[in-house]
Amino acid sequence: MDRRTFVKGVGASAITLGFAPHSLFGQSSRRKVFVSVFQRGAVDGLNMVIPFKEFEYRRLRPTIAIPDPSSVGEERILDLDGFFGFHPVMAPLKPLFDDGRLGVVHAAGSPAPTRSHFEAQDYMESATPGVKRTTAGWMNRYVESTADAEAMPFRGMSIGRSLPRSLAGRAATFTIGSVAEARLNGPAELYRQLYAGESDDIVLRAAREMFSSLDFLEGKRPGRYAPEADYPPGRFPTSLRELAKLIKADIGLETAFVDIGGWDHHAGEGSTRGALANRLREFSGGLRAFYDDLGDRIEDVVIVTMSEFGRTAKENGNGGTDHGHGHAMLVLGGPVRGGQVYGRWPGLEREQLYEERDLAITTDFRTVLGEVVTRHLGARDLDAIFPDFDMGEPLGFL
Repeated sequence: MDRRTFVKGVGASAITLGFAPHSLFGQSSRRKVFVSVFQRGAVDGLNMVIPFKEFEYRRLRPTIAIPDPSSVGEERILDLDGFFGFHPVMAPLKPLFDDGRLGVVHAAGSPAPTRSHFEAQDYMESATPGVKRTTAGWMNRYVESTADAEAMPFRGMSIGRSLPRSLAGRAATFTIGSVAEARLNGPAELYRQLYAGESDDIVLRAAREMFSSLDFLEGKRPGRYAPEADYPPGRFPTSLRELAKLIKADIGLETAFVDIGGWDHHAGEGSTRGALANRLREFSGGLRAFYDDLGDRIEDVVIVTMSEFGRTAKENGNGGTDHGHGHAMLVLGGPVRGGQVYGRWPGLEREQLYEERDLAITTDFRTVLGEVVTRHLGARDLDAIFPDFDMGEPLGFL
């Protein structure tokens, strides 16, 4: 492997290199953190947060509707406010809603009309719906637009095997598979000597910043933080467990990205059991364990969940749902004013549906993200992060 190849990705860790102020790496910083959880594949928001008082809900979904809260048995909707309720496997999150630490934004999403997973995810992660020429992700633009002389190197990070679109751009951001992998594999001093005689200034600077960053992270010893909650099995809970270690280690993290796939249920979606229930079980159990694991650090953390689009209001002939429009977003954390469902509910009557088939969108997803980056993270130049978007009045969930 030549030096230029190596500098693009060391060991099992993928690191997007930038020129962070390594002279400040020794500082510690307990900062506010925004965690973005992306449900890739288009989650069925109508069976995640169910409008059970809507007459049309059961008519449109004769086989996959969730039993009413008044039904007999444990497998029934978990009533939130008399109109909306959680899928029964989301029981781990219900106490957080009751305690005012979790809120819902329903009928939310991207105004772009596309039903393509690839396009919709690109629009959501760039936060410029309908604009294909955007080069940077919205989280990267946050890191770049709020940088200052005291900025820490690990302000933007994802847990995964590749850099997500949200974090791609000019600012230095990082992605790692796990805390244990955030190190040089092999004799570190040999790697350093390898670059000592490098004549290419750009490669040399990048290598120095990489080594400085890894030294800084190793000095913080995030691996010493054992989980203080029982995480369920699965890639998503494991990623959240690793993220919790990094937050506890005070590495200066401000924006973090984690995703969970497997929501594209065109067939066999199921009701209280089935494909959707299985994904929601891992999703809810992972989020609750992450919340508990952080302890008092949850007071510094806001988590927002989102998906590229929702599913059709009416089930299809295969017991599933097809690509739709609006869905439900969750917001949870210490600063959240939860215990309620935010946003204007558009209804499920045929004339109320988007293109007479999907849940309409009444809250642009950027309104949700914008409230977090301004009220929680303290960003002032919202146009630099969400260009050409007028957020209007915040929803007030913080």
